[in-house]
Amino acid sequence: MLIVLGGLPGTGKTTIARALATRLGALHLRIDTIEHALRGGADAEVGPHGYVVAYGVAADNLRLGNRVIADCVNPVRATREAWRATAERAGARLVEVEVVCSDPQEHRHRVETRRPDIDGFRLPSWAEVTGRDYEPWDRPFLVIDTAGRSVEACVAEVLRHAAEFPPPSKMGEG
Repeated sequence: MLIVLGGLPGTGKTTIARALATRLGALHLRIDTIEHALRGGADAEVGPHGYVVAYGVAADNLRLGNRVIADCVNPVRATREAWRATAERAGARLVEVEVVCSDPQEHRHRVETRRPDIDGFRLPSWAEVTGRDYEPWDRPFLVIDTAGRSVEACVAEVLRHAAEFPPPSKMGEG
């Protein structure tokens, strides 16, 4: 199973992803970590390379039968399509989740008060978060609103939703 958590910075994606990965014994793929490593700690642009690396690592692990939690902004249709293709090629279930914080004051507070947990990583400002390009989603998905909710409640909702998705059928099965 591939669970892709997308959404703007500061909504709670990484917190939920870590809890899900721990609970499921899954691989946690965090785009921030991959992109920071590709930059070598500098503040250089890496383009789509972080996502491309993540798709490959996810596919390898899915083919091994591992669960994968992808933690990324996933801001455009192209990244969402690529995650879908990754799951399909690996014969894995895909659960798409957009993480939001519907309370603007709470969201801003999170963005402005959090501290980086990756050495040398620069977190985006509130202006960068709100000014970022973020396309609407183009097909059904689960929305998790973290405003005023516990991590446990959010994780439970993702797991309930994931249980509704049957495993993909294998070729040759009727």
